[in-house]
Amino acid sequence: MQVSEVDWDHDPQIVLLQGAGEFFPALIAALDAAHTDVQFETYLFDFTGTGATVAEALVRAAQRGVHVRVVVDGVGTGRLPTPWRLRFRAAGVRCLVYAPLGLWGWLLPSRWRRLHRKLCVVDGRTLFCGGINVLDDFHDPNHGALKAPRFDFAVQITGHLVVQASDTMERLWQRMVAVRNIRHYQLPAAVRALRAAQAARHRATTSSGQRPRASLLLRDNVRHRARIEKAYLRAIGAAREEIIIANAYFLPGRKLRRALVLAARRGVRVQLLLQGRYEYFLQYHAARPVYGTLLAAGVEIHEYEPSFLHAKVAVIDAASAHPWATVGSSNLDPLSLLLAREANVVLEDSDFALALRQRLVDAMQHAGQLLHPETYAQRPWRVRWLDRIAFALVRVALWLNGKNY
Repeated sequence: MQVSEVDWDHDPQIVLLQGAGEFFPALIAALDAAHTDVQFETYLFDFTGTGATVAEALVRAAQRGVHVRVVVDGVGTGRLPTPWRLRFRAAGVRCLVYAPLGLWGWLLPSRWRRLHRKLCVVDGRTLFCGGINVLDDFHDPNHGALKAPRFDFAVQITGHLVVQASDTMERLWQRMVAVRNIRHYQLPAAVRALRAAQAARHRATTSSGQRPRASLLLRDNVRHRARIEKAYLRAIGAAREEIIIANAYFLPGRKLRRALVLAARRGVRVQLLLQGRYEYFLQYHAARPVYGTLLAAGVEIHEYEPSFLHAKVAVIDAASAHPWATVGSSNLDPLSLLLAREANVVLEDSDFALALRQRLVDAMQHAGQLLHPETYAQRPWRVRWLDRIAFALVRVALWLNGKNY
């Protein structure tokens, strides 16, 4: 069945999870209760600290006969550490690496397309989706120990969305198996895998019930290249009271910038909670040149400072008759909106929207630093040049990919 632009699930059960402190216990409990199969995808799988507890749960599930498949990204994770790779193999955990770069991979723009979504389906009944990697909240692979937990969200959900997620994960797995078999000249096995991928179709249906409504938006580089961006644009365009966006790597294109500016000009209160700490050169500096236009339109920008902000969530008109909220893996930047495989859950449910809004408002009030237009205008010349260089590098990267943003 063809997936429509938005396929609503009218009777989902939804739980909001903040950070690994809430996400990992819920995920591990589901893994420990698994009976038949586990499908798991993540960009980054780090085995430090509490990340190892998730790996242990996957091993326990496989050891008692559960069919466990794990897919990690070739850049975010790469090759698993040898001890864990051997443990996974001995327990029966099957693991594939999505698009390993190899020695010269970064020189090929087509290889910049990454698996960035974070999905887990347990027994075909429970779905976890969000922005949280398998990574200890108090540990960063590049910066070491963190004094405060990483700020991020996921959802645990049951209902028809689980089937949609399971089918898309099955298709990706079978295609990766087919590619691996072709590389090893195992053509019959590759044909079987491709047929299995073709057979794994979207089976979700919708009921005639009432709210809450939820939809799983999947971005790929074939049929669904702009689903998540279009969902944001529609919701922002329909906003009447309030827009709150928390985004880790924020570099919106012209359409999104214009939508936010127009919303602010028509009286909507637009609040952005963005990364305040330096993490990566490009992501940190390339975002700053777009702040001026937003600030001039009256958009409020709060920079999160206690730790790294990794959330990719938004709430629009939470207290109205038509609330809108999203939790997922997609940043509002070119990598997520133009290149990566992403997954966001979109919800029209007042209870969920209000709960997420409260957590974001608390973060802005107690952990965010409001950026004043005067402060932005007085940035040192050296910082401005770094911002322009980073922005130019992003433009060059997009040009090399043939993308218009």
